[in-house]
Amino acid sequence: MSLWIPVTLAAAVFQTFRFMLQKSLSTTKLSAAGATFARFAYSAPLILALLGAYLWISGRSLPVLDARFWAFAAIGGLSQILATICVVLLFKQRNFAVGITFKKTEVIQTALVGFVVLGDSVSVGAMVAILIGLVAVLILSRTPEVTGAWWRHLTGRASLLGLGSGVLFAFSAVSYRGASLQLGDLDAAFRAAITLACVVSLQAASMALWLGLRDRAELRAVWTTRRVAVWIGLFSMAGSFCWFLAFTLQNAAYVKALGQVELVLSLLASVLFFRETVSRREITGMALLCVSILLLVLAI
Repeated sequence: MSLWIPVTLAAAVFQTFRFMLQKSLSTTKLSAAGATFARFAYSAPLILALLGAYLWISGRSLPVLDARFWAFAAIGGLSQILATICVVLLFKQRNFAVGITFKKTEVIQTALVGFVVLGDSVSVGAMVAILIGLVAVLILSRTPEVTGAWWRHLTGRASLLGLGSGVLFAFSAVSYRGASLQLGDLDAAFRAAITLACVVSLQAASMALWLGLRDRAELRAVWTTRRVAVWIGLFSMAGSFCWFLAFTLQNAAYVKALGQVELVLSLLASVLFFRETVSRREITGMALLCVSILLLVLAI
């Protein structure tokens, strides 16, 4: 089994736990921006400390980080901030499992962005699997209150937030892969750690500045919720490292497609932790999504 597969599965597990905690905070004590900032504020120190410890123990030094690396890192970091805010806002519109599903249009969008920006191609078999997954997402994204033509539900606030987050997450994934590839022939884990440390530091600093200028009360709220928010940072660090490592090892579209296993995990979280109901249609859509994930693994 290729290393990127178990790494991606681990990333999906960590991300599900993080979104569960963010959902709890965003619906009780923090705004969408505050819940997003909590992720970066509490993960950045952990990531920098671990990278610093590794450099000290190994005796290695950081490579030269050129302008192209920082451009990819900045674009990816900003895109992820905006995408995460969209997802947190999305939690207020639909239940947890389907809220996660809306953003999964990022898979087909990542394939397109990756091809345009980095020249990453996708095999025919993998594209078929991705398109099946897209059909599953469209099935899942239809809200019960919408009647008439199938495309009407795509204009709702929840759908637009989900689609918008998908575009932004696609740009962030491809940009992170692009930044990592600028580091040359260093080992994959080291490249992933450097890229992650730089990106999260930029994100934490920029959001702290923005909230400091616009909403200082929210900064204080992030601190007062630290007992829960610190776990967001921990799961974010673990999940982000796994995502970055997977992006370093494999085409971002393939990583995102396999990462859709998160939907199964979010369904379990929705039912077991948030006591939300899931319809037969949603279960059918998720089953179809599982088929697409299996076909993807077989096609690569």
